[in-house]
Amino acid sequence: MAQLFAAVPANDLPDVPNYNVCPTNAVHVVTTDDGQRRLGAMRWGFIPHWYRKPGDGPLLINARSETIAEKPAFRAACRERRGVIIASGFYEWTRDGDTRLPWYITRTDGAPLAFAAIWQSWQAKGQDDPPLRTTAIVTTGANAPMSAIHHRMPVILEQDDIALWLGETGKGAATLMRAAPDDALRWHRVARDVNSNRASGPQLIDPLDVPPAD
Repeated sequence: MAQLFAAVPANDLPDVPNYNVCPTNAVHVVTTDDGQRRLGAMRWGFIPHWYRKPGDGPLLINARSETIAEKPAFRAACRERRGVIIASGFYEWTRDGDTRLPWYITRTDGAPLAFAAIWQSWQAKGQDDPPLRTTAIVTTGANAPMSAIHHRMPVILEQDDIALWLGETGKGAATLMRAAPDDALRWHRVARDVNSNRASGPQLIDPLDVPPAD
C-alpha cells in the first residue's frame, strides 16, 4: 500500500488483514507532510479539539460532504487536514424487519478503495500523553445502484484525484466530494456474524447464496 500510494510507511501501522474494522479501531491513512506522503495509523472516530476526553460527545466516524465546510468540528480539517483511508472493502446494511443484513462492498476492478477523509490530532488539555491522531470518512449521497442498499456512500477517490484531495496540486478538492460512478462498485450479502464487533476472520466476507439487492 505504501508503494501504491507513494507514501513512507510509519512503524505503528495496524495489523492486517482485519476483516471487521470497527469505530475507534486504528485504520491506515495517507497524508502529506512537507511535500512527502506518509502512511500512518489513526483512530477511526474524529475527536474535535474541544472534547475533554474521547467520549465527550458523539462518535464522529463520518463527515457529510454537504456540510463539512460549515460544521465547527470539521471545517478547519476540511481546509487543512485531508487524508485518504485505504481499505479493501466496506460493509453496509439493509433491513428485513428488525434484522440487519450486511453486504460487503468492493471496487469492481479489484483495486483498493481510497476513501476521502479528514483528520485531527487531539490531546486532552493539561495532559502529557502523546496526541491522538483521529480521522473520519467523508460521505456523500449514494449513486443509483448503491441507493438500493443505503442512501449514503463514502467519497471514493481515484488515483488521479488523490494529489488534489491531499492539497498537493492546489485548490479544488471540493469538486471531488461526489458519488462514485454507477459501475465503480460491486457487492454481495455476507453472514450476520459481522454484526458483532468481536467477529474476525476471512469468512466474514464470504458471499451468501442470496439474490442481489435490486
